[in-house]
Amino acid sequence: MNKRQTFFSENHYKNFQREHDEVIEFLKTNTFESDSPEEEAALRSRHLQKLALDRLLAAYTAGEEIFSLIPLLDDLIEKYEIRQATLEIYENIPEISPLAIDDWPYQYEECVQVIGFCVLLHRTDLLKRFVKLLDDAGYAGSDTLYEDLLIKLLPNRQDVDQWFHDIYTPLVQAIYADSKEEASKLLKKYCSEWYPAFKQAPWHDLHLQGENGNYVGYWAIEAGAIAFLYGIDDSKISHMVYPKDLVKYARNYQPTNNSQISRIDAGQPCSITGYWFTPAQANSRRHFIQGETMPSFGDSKWGETIWYWSGEE
Repeated sequence: MNKRQTFFSENHYKNFQREHDEVIEFLKTNTFESDSPEEEAALRSRHLQKLALDRLLAAYTAGEEIFSLIPLLDDLIEKYEIRQATLEIYENIPEISPLAIDDWPYQYEECVQVIGFCVLLHRTDLLKRFVKLLDDAGYAGSDTLYEDLLIKLLPNRQDVDQWFHDIYTPLVQAIYADSKEEASKLLKKYCSEWYPAFKQAPWHDLHLQGENGNYVGYWAIEAGAIAFLYGIDDSKISHMVYPKDLVKYARNYQPTNNSQISRIDAGQPCSITGYWFTPAQANSRRHFIQGETMPSFGDSKWGETIWYWSGEE
């Protein structure tokens, strides 16, 4: 077991896996205490969605291979969709969001963690499904970090100069920093301030419970996604909450299907017609035709120009 955080042990992971399976089995024949079938469905959907998120985080913390996280992320997105559908019926609010990202910092963090996983695992298809749940609820165009995590991968995003929670200020500033060095410093600052900022989160200090507790890892996944999307140097960041392995995977990713290459150096021909983006330039997402030479931005403060696949739309 090549664990990625010091508080997690092999026994801890085995306990989590056993309890996870026991809960899934228990819920097949048992219901939550509630006043109506609609409320029970809403309670059940949130519990199963949180369990799916914990399973994804625990697998990453335990040191599982990065590619093995993809089916867990797929299952998690489906759980959010079920959560939204059941909550909509229970609350009688059409297109209600599964997360109140403007009200609760820990729910906002949950949101950007999931977005970060989609970005770093190169699952734009899952990203679209998850973001639709929040966009439909009215969150599109309301938060800078939310939009900046999406603007390089999804069409028709908005330029916004406001964000819901102060904890994210250094991360937002890192995106717009005047120099490569300043961006790295701000990214490092964000990681150092991340855990203390979530004292009110239900998962804070869970590592103190020991091997039989509910700790599954503390991860600023969104910090890694921003570093990848905007080409920020993270070589000097060693903070435990920074998902360095995921960022490395995202930067070196090649699909198993050799007919599609998702990373191309500048000067090379485009391998597949569609949209591409590069961290070397702001607002770089553009359409290329197969065979077209990928351009270089020699004056970029971020360094060499590498293009990443951003989808067919």
